[in-house]
Amino acid sequence: MLVDSHCHLDFPDFAEDLDAIVARAESAGVGRMVTISTRVRRLDALLKIAERFPNVYCSVGTHPHEADKEDGIAPDELIELTRHPKVVALGEAGLDYFYQHGSREAQKRGFRTHIAAARSTGLPLVIHTREADEDCGRILEDEVAKGPFKAVLHCYTGGRELAMKAISLGLSISFTGILTFKKSEALRELAAELPGDRIMVETDSPYLAPGKFRGKRNEPSYVVEVAKVLAETRGVSLEEISRQTTENFFRLFSKVPAPKEAAWR
Repeated sequence: MLVDSHCHLDFPDFAEDLDAIVARAESAGVGRMVTISTRVRRLDALLKIAERFPNVYCSVGTHPHEADKEDGIAPDELIELTRHPKVVALGEAGLDYFYQHGSREAQKRGFRTHIAAARSTGLPLVIHTREADEDCGRILEDEVAKGPFKAVLHCYTGGRELAMKAISLGLSISFTGILTFKKSEALRELAAELPGDRIMVETDSPYLAPGKFRGKRNEPSYVVEVAKVLAETRGVSLEEISRQTTENFFRLFSKVPAPKEAAWR
């Protein structure tokens, strides 16, 4: 069994064939999918999808690109929204200095707000960080000093220093199809080095299709290709990386019900 810990099933790319996409994922052995929020104010659309499919769950949060549009949302509002049984995480929130769609100050405020909600609820925070390693690391250190919280740096493409800082702070790292790209040697070297109990796989679909499908729309079933490359990179079998990443997922996303029998073992 594998888990796609990060996809965007509410995006228009999936509107026409969502049932088929979820069915293909389940046929490929993807037993759980988490469709990730980018706008708190659009949570209803995510909940409709999560409620429609038994193996699909969701998060609630504001992507850094949308930070100015949802600036001022308080931790208490996020906490209240996590009471829904299908909401299993906060985010994605964090810092993105590549596109500069959201002002840096609004991104930082939103990041800290989501951390506060994660700390209060015990749910994991899905962190988006791009071209912002220094500020992200500083905020993580500052916030962990206030009290522990669970989090994963999703779609990791940052440097080794931030990755190791996150690991030292008790956080996890997740990899996408970028791991499979020919020019991702440095990322694969990092993936080989990380502790086995802190790694996960995801698609971030509809974006970042793995090398085998590059140029096409990505979808949750393709997380198998990410797992294959991660297994090869770490010198273990696909079965072992599936077991490892799935165990890590259920430990971090503890609100998601695991199968009654440990199907990934």
